[in-house]
Amino acid sequence: MFTFLMNAFYFIFSPPFKFNLLLKQIRFFGNKSMIIILLTGSFTGMVLALQLFYTLRKFGSEALLGPAIALSLIRELGPVLSALMVTGRAGSALTAEIGIMRISEQIDALTAMALNPMRYLIIPNIAAAIMVFPLLAAIFDVIGIYGGYAIAVKLLGMSEGTYFSQMEVFVEMKDIRQGLYKSISFGVIVSWVCCYKGFYTGYGAEGVSKATTEAVVMSSVLILIWDYFLGSVLL
Repeated sequence: MFTFLMNAFYFIFSPPFKFNLLLKQIRFFGNKSMIIILLTGSFTGMVLALQLFYTLRKFGSEALLGPAIALSLIRELGPVLSALMVTGRAGSALTAEIGIMRISEQIDALTAMALNPMRYLIIPNIAAAIMVFPLLAAIFDVIGIYGGYAIAVKLLGMSEGTYFSQMEVFVEMKDIRQGLYKSISFGVIVSWVCCYKGFYTGYGAEGVSKATTEAVVMSSVLILIWDYFLGSVLL
């Protein structure tokens, strides 16, 4: 798998570049995942506001609700949950698509025509995921913060100025950079694992089913493991 990833990175930076395939996969990862990102982001922010408010009220720190929601989303929940959602929606479909191309011998046909399957099937997906995952995580963060605002200000009666002004004080650029680095690395992990599992899937419907399941499970587990290690390094 590591050799597969290194070959992919080599071809990313070597011409010719397939920009039309890249744009297609950007739409596949990004535009088609937007609804699920908006839904999960808004309700994640609402749940955080509801739970953190009652926790902070016990310590007399309700004014810190805004920063608590923003830091939780920007540093952890935004990159992780958006990556998990895209894995379930786009990663599984990507593995199944490449797997079906393998069992129907379309990949072998590309090789027989002296065309590199990596350049046509793998590189656009990895490059698109690296570009799209940070953008989806940023959208998730913004929607989550406003979801928390809806609960904190409109439902729980918190001051609008307190919610946003304290956020500006406590959220630093290093917190935003940490979320950015995580989302980029999650994009690499998801596209790498899903493309590999699809590219080397077993034959038959059972092989595609097994590869898809393995890709989603492995991507989700690696996201959580890498999130811990990256978080401990960037603290």
